[in-house]
Amino acid sequence: MKVAILGFGKQGYSSYHYFKNSGDELTIHDANMGTEVPDGASSVLGEHYLENLDNYDLLVRSPGIHPNEIVAKNGPSILSKITSNTNEFFKVCSTKHIIGVTGTKGKGTTTSLIAKLLEKDNKTVHVGGNIGTPPLELLNQNIQENDWVVLELGNTQLIDLRYSPTIAVCLMVVPEHLDWHTDLQEYYDSKKNICSHQTPNDKIIFYSKNVVSTEIAQTSTGAKIPFFQKPGARVEGDSIIINEQDIICPVSAISLKGAHNQQNVCAALTATWDLIENKDMIEGVLKNYIGLPHRLETIRSVNGITYVDDSFGTTPETAIVAMEAYSEPKILILGGSDKGADYTELVKAVKQNNVKKVVLIGTMANKIQQALTSVNFNDYVLGGSTMKEIITTCNKYAVSGDVILLSTGCASFGMFKNYEDRGQQFSQVVRSLDSVA
Repeated sequence: MKVAILGFGKQGYSSYHYFKNSGDELTIHDANMGTEVPDGASSVLGEHYLENLDNYDLLVRSPGIHPNEIVAKNGPSILSKITSNTNEFFKVCSTKHIIGVTGTKGKGTTTSLIAKLLEKDNKTVHVGGNIGTPPLELLNQNIQENDWVVLELGNTQLIDLRYSPTIAVCLMVVPEHLDWHTDLQEYYDSKKNICSHQTPNDKIIFYSKNVVSTEIAQTSTGAKIPFFQKPGARVEGDSIIINEQDIICPVSAISLKGAHNQQNVCAALTATWDLIENKDMIEGVLKNYIGLPHRLETIRSVNGITYVDDSFGTTPETAIVAMEAYSEPKILILGGSDKGADYTELVKAVKQNNVKKVVLIGTMANKIQQALTSVNFNDYVLGGSTMKEIITTCNKYAVSGDVILLSTGCASFGMFKNYEDRGQQFSQVVRSLDSVA
């Protein structure tokens, strides 16, 4: 079989080695002329890499490549040849115990927490997808029939997914990735594949207080179980409750910061409650789990000023929940590159959440400044062109008791390689600060 690997990033590399082991005739296609390919591998590199693909039997799309890009160069009949790393994994995986997690934000945290709960219950768990390991690479872990797989599934993986996990989890879904999708409806529709291929024996866990998440759940033929609402896990007073009145643990057991993480915790608990035999260990897991890097991660405190890295938050909605997580006075770093977002609600939240100063960065600085001015918030300043300059600017306005919060509400491109690079640079500069002014 002649197979084209479209895109040679992390998942493309994984796909190449999987199909190579199957003995197929492979060719790597990538837009970057400088892409390093394995010795002896055939390749088509450069701007025409998506042309003349009808000569192949199978096209393995990497997540960053929209199916429409392939169709535009080859015609609609090419769609029948397109698959992906994730599709192939579902097709061949030896266990059907697969939990998939999607949503606009919170996917990684919820995925990791589900895995930790199952592991603590002495189950063999394999974690991948958007978080860490590409799905096909998980096969190298010798997955057994009774093992559990937990996958973080983003929109670029779901858009043409032809399978759904046995247990699907849909968190809050709000507008995002409008720079990649044809329109907002396509983004929402991509999320539906988390459950649209389920059977009546499967189930979808959805966020009851989010209209889009609720609508997505309706596409499943399986059981539909809300979280943050009865019978799913929810917060009532000082306790986390599930079913009628089963108390799981006190809310104080959650180490993760922010009200939005209570949603993530309740989603994870609803997804795993019927699977866990030793429920006594849950409270300990929640106390010990402090989350993933770049998600409301406290880097350190210097002279009474707390520095928080929330670089993963790349939408206005995530910046809002980050602000709401801290009651202290805040110096908020906003801006970056454009994702087609609306900042109306964000600037309202800035006025309502004890923000002393907004430090504006990137190409979106001017647009956000205009939005701030429209709500009569004028305590903003340009931050500079490097992370060192940005933090120096923040420090001019911060005093003991303040929080300097990197939660930009924007993508990172232009100034930084990605959100991880932005967060890492933030952390490096903060760790280099003197503890005495």
